[in-house]
Amino acid sequence: MTMINRVVFFFLLLLAGQSVQGQTVKKTSTAPDETSRTFWLQEMDRMLRPVLRSLAQDSLRLKMPQMTSTQVDDRAHRIKVQYVEVLGRVLSGIGPWLSLDGGSKAERNLRDQYRAWTVQGLKNALDSNARDFMRFDLGGQQLVDASFIALGFIRSPWLWDHLDERTRKNLIASIKITRQFRPAYSNWLLFSAMNEAFLAKYSADWDVMRVDYALQQLEQWYVGDGMYMDGPHYAFDYYNSYVIHPFLAGIMDMIQLKTKHYDSMFAKISLRNERYAIIQERLINADGSFPPTGRSVIYRAAAFHHLADMAFKKRLPQELTNGQVRGALSAVLKKTTESPSTYQNGWLTLGLYGSQPGLADSYNNQGSPYLCSVIFLPLGLPDDDPFWTSEVQDWSAKRIWSGQDWSKDYSKTIQ
Repeated sequence: MTMINRVVFFFLLLLAGQSVQGQTVKKTSTAPDETSRTFWLQEMDRMLRPVLRSLAQDSLRLKMPQMTSTQVDDRAHRIKVQYVEVLGRVLSGIGPWLSLDGGSKAERNLRDQYRAWTVQGLKNALDSNARDFMRFDLGGQQLVDASFIALGFIRSPWLWDHLDERTRKNLIASIKITRQFRPAYSNWLLFSAMNEAFLAKYSADWDVMRVDYALQQLEQWYVGDGMYMDGPHYAFDYYNSYVIHPFLAGIMDMIQLKTKHYDSMFAKISLRNERYAIIQERLINADGSFPPTGRSVIYRAAAFHHLADMAFKKRLPQELTNGQVRGALSAVLKKTTESPSTYQNGWLTLGLYGSQPGLADSYNNQGSPYLCSVIFLPLGLPDDDPFWTSEVQDWSAKRIWSGQDWSKDYSKTIQ
């Protein structure tokens, strides 16, 4: 988005009523509050517009840079799979907002545009005659990427309802294609399970065993205090938030509609969800930064996928208020997008604070950083929801490091 377009967008969203023919609108030079819905919408549009507009125009392959990590393991392959990768990551974040109605006229107009782009983009992605046709049989990474598409559709029933029958059939077939890939013995088990949860929702053909195996194995990998190992060994990184907690919650929400068999397990998962949300809020520094530890840090704000998901689903524990979480997530959004090198020619770079290719992993490509779109999940809440109307409050780190008194954090024993 050009600077001129961004300024115009500021004005459109700041004004409660847009100008109409024959009327004048009072102008303002005030930038939007960084905790406001206006700021969030502006950043969402800035981030996702190049992806969805290009895909709708059947030109994603022409316009999307072919960027990979400097440590890339197989450059040609990573470029081949980047298109399904970016689609899934964007849909998993924007889905709830697409399903929402209402809001200011400017927001409604913006949503209508994104709805049109997304529906047409999916048609192109799933049409073998389109230039942007996306294959799902190019390797195990596409099991991962398909699951984020599946998650996006689970979060956005509107999107499924507005696809034509041919595109629906093509999507179901594409998700099923990834069954040929054996998931790694790690959080990847949840990718297989999420695909089956999608099929359970939108198709009569879903594999109970793929879901059961993932759920049972994650129970074995739970280590306490709301956290899981990612496979046989524990790693101090953000995969509990990138994948494990949000995917378990999404699978739980769908599968509990199909069977009561897992009710006792789901009750424990819900408590762990709450505990890990508290931990996540404590990890956000007073300026919105956070420890740059572990794999995949170039996913930026996706480090708080779980906290954003809990806010969207209105499941925040009593220790966390809406104003507190909105303040914390807003700070993360600002911090991870404020560097001048966050974007290059409108596309996200590889890095945590701007372009930092040394932080990328061997599996990263141009589509990878777009997982940070999950920070926008609370935009799926109406603008009159308490998350948006509550007064912003200092979050834990901001309170403590400004000298305010605050409550102590304790670990919790959750079986």
